[in-house]
Amino acid sequence: MKMGGDAAVQYHHNNNQVFDISLDVGPVHPSKCFDDDGRIKRKGNFWTASAHIITAVIGSGVLSLAWAIAQLGWVAGPIMMLLFSFVTYYTSSLLADCYRSGDPVTGKRNYTYMDAVRSNLGGAKVKLCGFIQYLNLFGISIGYTIGASISMMAIKRSNCFHQSGGQNPCHISSNPYMIIFGVTEIILSQIPDFDQLWWLSILAAVMSFTYSSIGLGLGIAQVAENGKFMGSLTGISIGAVTETQKIWRSFQALGDIAFAYAYSIILIEIQDSIRSPPSEAKTMKKATVFSVAVTTVFYMLCGCMGYAAFGDNAPGNLLTGFGFYNPYWLLDIANAAIVVHLVGAYQVYCQPLFAFVEKWVAQQWPDNEFFTKEIKVPIPGFRSYTLNLFRLVWRTTFVVLTTLISMLLPFFNDIVGILGALGFWPLTVFFPVEMYISQKKIPKWSTKWICLQVLSLTCLIISIAAAAGSIAGVVLDLKVYKPFKTSY
Repeated sequence: MKMGGDAAVQYHHNNNQVFDISLDVGPVHPSKCFDDDGRIKRKGNFWTASAHIITAVIGSGVLSLAWAIAQLGWVAGPIMMLLFSFVTYYTSSLLADCYRSGDPVTGKRNYTYMDAVRSNLGGAKVKLCGFIQYLNLFGISIGYTIGASISMMAIKRSNCFHQSGGQNPCHISSNPYMIIFGVTEIILSQIPDFDQLWWLSILAAVMSFTYSSIGLGLGIAQVAENGKFMGSLTGISIGAVTETQKIWRSFQALGDIAFAYAYSIILIEIQDSIRSPPSEAKTMKKATVFSVAVTTVFYMLCGCMGYAAFGDNAPGNLLTGFGFYNPYWLLDIANAAIVVHLVGAYQVYCQPLFAFVEKWVAQQWPDNEFFTKEIKVPIPGFRSYTLNLFRLVWRTTFVVLTTLISMLLPFFNDIVGILGALGFWPLTVFFPVEMYISQKKIPKWSTKWICLQVLSLTCLIISIAAAAGSIAGVVLDLKVYKPFKTSY
């Protein structure tokens, strides 16, 4: 029997099943092995939290930033990136304070984003938050599958093009590469818990720095070769595109930048892996400052150097803009790093969704062995693996579904824009602001309340514009697209 802020009396039946019955008995004094909520002691720290954040933030979104700046120009592009970074940092700090209800050190823990909304806001907002969060996580997994397949194809085409001396156009289908990525994720998705992903996050974070640095280096080399900085103050000009296209593309660019900063969606889950003392909020805020600062520097360098290298012709995926130029092996390394990073990022984003469904199912059918029985599988040289049949079937089905949808809609840039637009305002701004107002009991119509509402309203307008631009892009793509037959 273990007790803590949230649960737990465990009943052991003679079939070795374990059922948790929640009892809100208040926090107890933590021991060497267990935290104050009765769970096994958390081991996360500043560095693992930073690795999770960097893995989530410096995703494939960094590759679309040169294109985004090309739509906005040298003035608006960098300004919007700085604004998004500030808003992300500020609202993430508000959200970090919502991990515990009441006292920031001993208060009841909120294990997920939905739990935090339930504790601070309650009502219909909980279901709305869950719907938006998990829909967004589902969409991100599709975006990452598309991004990884594009990078795998780039390696194949680069080698093919090099071997043929430029004679073979090397058009290939994306489908086999999406399947390869999907099979890899099926295996990795069997890692039971978020806190067991720390090694994958650190590897993915290293990979993100690798390909970002290569993209930056190639951008600098291209600028040196051109002998000047390309681009203009206002971005791609009317004439190269129509006035309507300029507007839609500018809106889509905002969605791409929003997507590049989106990680609030899993912030509470990351924070729940951090040990204390010091308080989890304190560690999380430090990790947020560090991670957002590092990613903003990388974003500014990659986005601006990419735009300086290609000007208005900056590609949707920065690394594809260098085509098949030498050193082609360097591009291969960069694209391989993207694939490894996205393999890890996919897991970081999907684990909260996996856990939510598994917890709900176990609560609905606690007597069903298929949902609740844990089977110990011995692995020579390692500790036993805990197999759950429902987890195996559900997570495999999820990965197969996201892979199939990716094969149907392989529009990387537009999908990224839509995901950024859908998740940015509600999850990065609205809920953190509302929870902060509720938690701190900020009076209505006070100066602080008005400032927070103006911030929220401004971000809502940006999100709507970004969604409209990205949807318009998908509509244009669909006009010339044939399902399962896309080749590059």
